[in-house]
Amino acid sequence: MSCKTDRSVLFRETKLMHLRDKIIHESLKLFSLKGYLNTSIEDILERANSSKGGLYNHFRSKDELFVAVLSQARRIWRQKVLEGLDRIDDPITRVKKLLEHYADQYLKDEENIPGGCVFVTLSVELDDQRPDFAGEISEGFYRFLAMIKRFLDEAKASGRLNEPVDTDAVSRMLFAAMLGASVLYGIDKSGKTLDKCIASLTAYLDSLTT
Repeated sequence: MSCKTDRSVLFRETKLMHLRDKIIHESLKLFSLKGYLNTSIEDILERANSSKGGLYNHFRSKDELFVAVLSQARRIWRQKVLEGLDRIDDPITRVKKLLEHYADQYLKDEENIPGGCVFVTLSVELDDQRPDFAGEISEGFYRFLAMIKRFLDEAKASGRLNEPVDTDAVSRMLFAAMLGASVLYGIDKSGKTLDKCIASLTAYLDSLTT
């Protein structure tokens, strides 16, 4: 095979790879805005500037596309929310940074999720219609809740939290408040309201520390 042919094959493969990424990216944006069930294949084709053949060359079905989008959404969440947490020794500071990142780097990420938290949107929409997909999303919520509790347990064990503090109750309250803030932000896109919610949660955490 000549060098020219090699370059031609590489260009074609790269173009296909870029189309796949674009389809996932545009689908994620649409799912955050409209949900999975209300987003049609035609919507995706228009936003991704693709033909049906181009889409089905990468995904055998809309369900298969959903799995790829969910995987990408999780990667983005981890990149945005967990950035730098492993370099913070104090667990209370870690929780505060988690709250800050969730609001400022994740929820306000209009490039990837212009409609707000895609997990919240999908969990509400799919609960009755597609419990299999809703279950996958719920698992992520439970892992997030467990992470918050783990940080608070570390804080209590190190003496950073007041002794009577129930870390299970506090972690559930923080988690519920974050979901509530996500819903509100998804409705009105008010950064000011979101910032106030996070500031209130941070102040609450401070009230529990020694």
